[in-house]
Order: sequence, then structure tokens, then C-alpha cells
Amino acid sequence: MSRDLSRRAKLAFYGALLVLAIPFVFPTWWMVTSSLKPVADIFAFPPQLLPVNPRLDAYRRVFELQPFGQQYVNSLYIALVVTVGTLAVSALAGYAFARIRFRGQNLLFLVVLAGLLIPSEVTIVPLFQMFFKLGLIDTHWPLIVVPIFGAPSVLATFIMRQFFISLPDELEEAARVDGLGRFATFWRIALPLSRPALGAVAIFTFLHSWNLYLEPIVFLSSPEKFTLPQALTQFVDAYGGPMWDVQLAAASMTALPVLVVFVIAQKQFVEGLAHTGLKG
Repeated sequence: MSRDLSRRAKLAFYGALLVLAIPFVFPTWWMVTSSLKPVADIFAFPPQLLPVNPRLDAYRRVFELQPFGQQYVNSLYIALVVTVGTLAVSALAGYAFARIRFRGQNLLFLVVLAGLLIPSEVTIVPLFQMFFKLGLIDTHWPLIVVPIFGAPSVLATFIMRQFFISLPDELEEAARVDGLGRFATFWRIALPLSRPALGAVAIFTFLHSWNLYLEPIVFLSSPEKFTLPQALTQFVDAYGGPMWDVQLAAASMTALPVLVVFVIAQKQFVEGLAHTGLKG
């Protein structure tokens, strides 16, 4: 009897999870299926959950109306470079704040955390003036340099610091006995153990760079240099109205790398978040 109750409880639990998943899954389902419909069918009532006559015409027009392939490559390589750069900077900074004792350590860390309180809209004008004087407007450099060394990397540094604080002190003591210096201890011991935190930081950083919208529309003006969020706004007709089927097709292709990244690194993502609150 207890087994039957346990089985019923599991069925009820999974059934409740399925119901709760509907508000999150349905918008993605509607986006993908609507990209395969004619515009008239997208807003048909009652709504069609599946396309009656699926077609790929909208996907073909995405590449005809915009240099979408180049824009896709732009977003992908910028997100990858920013992710790698942020991992390097945040891992080094997080380790220094967690394991190296120096005067004013906590005060300096509070100053770094204050970067989270500054909205990007506040600094966008000074940054534009700085990059304009450097001749870097309409290039991808502002979209790479600012996230790696600016406020977006502060959260990554915090996550890495919290993880390194949770590591036992005996690991460093054993490394010193073996003759390892500070950087060798970081590289050979602390960094390999921080894979869960690195996974969480990688996902956060990749998503932030991939979805970046304000900075591209400020710094970029050439369509072939656009990133995907900026490119999605360009699929309009002659009167400025949205081309729904084309926009949904482009949005479906834009969402694909995000899903792939999360599926691959979801275990590290959950473990990394869990470790950030172990010890202060």
C-alpha cells in the first residue's frame, strides 16, 4: 500500500510540474510553430497549435532581407570572446579576494560590488565619448571590452570569490608544502576544482552578451556589424510594421544557441549557484 501511495505521489508531483511548465514552454512552442505559418494563420482564432501547411519561406526571407548569417557570426564570436575573457578576469579576481589577505581587502571588494548598483544607461554616454575619441565606434571592441572589464563581470567575480572561500585551507597548505607558488596553486588546484562556478559564470556571461541590446544600437551603425538583438528589430515592412513570420523565424534561430548552452552546462550552473552561498 505504501508503494502505491508513493507511486501516486510521484505521478501527482510530475503532473503538477508539467502543468507549471506550460507557461514557460508554450511561448517558445508558439514562436517556433508560428514561424512555419503564413501571417494570416498566426493570429487565427481559435489559435492553431500546429501549422496546417508548414513552410520554410520565412526562414529563407530572413537571410534575404538582412545579412543574417554575418550577424549570427557576430553575436556568436562576441559572446564567446566575452565569456572567455570574463572567466579569466573573474577567476583571478575572485581568487585574489578570497585567498589573498591584504590591507583594505573588504573595502575594495565593496567598491567592486558597487558596480552592480550602477545602471548601464548611466555610463553609456561617457563610454560612447571615450570610444569615439579612440576611433572605435561602429566596431565590436566596445561590446567586448566593456563587459569583460566593466560592471557585468562584477557578478562573475562575486560568484568565483564565494566558491574559492568555500575551499578548505588544507588544500593550499598542502600545495605550499609541495613547493607550489601562489599562481601555481591557483592554476593547478583551485581552478580545476571551480568547474561548477565557472559553468554558472559562463552561462550568465554568454546569455548577457548574447542578449545585449542597448550597447549595440549605440555603438554600431552598419548592418553587417549588427548583433542579433539589434538585427531582429530590422525585419519590418515598408510602413514600419513588423513582419511577424520573418521576425519569429529569426527569433527561433536566435534562441537556439541559448538552449544548447544551458542543456550542456545546466549541471555546472546549478552546482555553481549552490556553492555561492556556502560561506561568507
